[in-house]
Amino acid sequence: MNNAYYETVTKMEKAGVDSEYVRGWEGGYLHSPKREEQRITDTYTAGYEDGLAQKTDGYSAWVKK
Repeated sequence: MNNAYYETVTKMEKAGVDSEYVRGWEGGYLHSPKREEQRITDTYTAGYEDGLAQKTDGYSAWVKK
């Protein structure tokens, strides 16, 4: 595992990013299979897609207010 993964997850958690986005991002970054269909949300999907693309700065829209 590289440092980018750990650094990005730490930044997202400290920023208060929605946990669904974080879990999706982690799964996508690691190329894990998606969740079961009934458990997929828009937030999870956005994180998963950003993780697949190894995008480390797309989480700002998902910070909880």
